[in-house]
This record gives sequence, C-alpha cells and structure tokens, in this order.
Amino acid sequence: MSSIEFNNQFNQLSTLLHSFAYNLTKNMEDAKDLYQETAFRAISNKDKFRPGTNLKAWLFTIMKNIFINNYRKKSKANTIVDSTDNMYYINSGKNTIRNKGESNIMMKELWYMVGDLEDGIRIPFVMHYEGFKYQEIAEHLELPLGTVKSRIFFARKELKKVIHRRYHGMEKNISA
Repeated sequence: MSSIEFNNQFNQLSTLLHSFAYNLTKNMEDAKDLYQETAFRAISNKDKFRPGTNLKAWLFTIMKNIFINNYRKKSKANTIVDSTDNMYYINSGKNTIRNKGESNIMMKELWYMVGDLEDGIRIPFVMHYEGFKYQEIAEHLELPLGTVKSRIFFARKELKKVIHRRYHGMEKNISA
C-alpha cells in the first residue's frame, strides 16, 4: 500500500478515531492528544500494516493500547488530589513524609551491580528497564527476539545471585 493510499484511508477514518478517542477519555483535550499520538504511531509504523487487513481495527487497537498504557502510567503516579478548601488534608501535617534516602542508596548499589554485568546481558536488560519493548531491543541490537528475552532473563538471574551473595544473612545482623 502506498503512502498516499494509506493517508487517504486514514483521513477517511479520522472522524471515527476522534469519536473513539473522546469515548475513551471523556475529555476533549485528552481525546485530541490521544488521536495525535495514534496518528503519529500509525503513520510512523505504516510499513507494519498488512494490506488486505482491516485498517480501522488496526488503528483502533493502536489507540486503545496507547490509552491503556497512559492510564496505567497515571495510576502509578500516586498523585494526591485534595479537593478540600485550603488543601486541608495535604497541609494537615498528620503524616510524616520520609525522604526515602535508604532506597536511593539501594538503587545506587543496584546500578553498580548492573554495571558489573557483562555487556551481552547488561545492555538488553538496561534497555528493557528503560522501557524498550523486546522487539525494539532486538531490532536495535540486531539480535533474534528469543535471544533478547533470554539475555534479559539471564541478567535478572545473575542480579539475584549477586544480591543474595551480598546481602545473605544481613537480616540476622540487623536484628541482633
């Protein structure tokens, strides 16, 4: 399918895509953003569309997946919405907030452990941690998909061994 044909068919489905985006988000601005992200992904990945299949279903699937991913990101953000006057709950001071300095130290230690892994398993592991999909990692590193998955698995396995060796018995020392 040529780019012109793809764009023409995409434009014909534009109204339906806008409606579906609004139906998902229930907000006009979010719907516009969702439509734009869908259009960007569809056009940039049009070579992955197989002619003779249902373009409408393909586009709706892209939009639905983007919406679900964005929803999951927002739900993990743990934002606090205080609708009371003068933000009573936020400013009440009943709860102390820890700065999580211990977890920052642990993360630094983990990154040192990751850095000590051999490149063959470290690079795919770090790329996966940074949010790349398995297929994207495979394409970037020019490796088969199964190889990428197994290297990430082996990196996790190796990190578990290192953590266990380093911290084995530490619980006993802390409680003593």
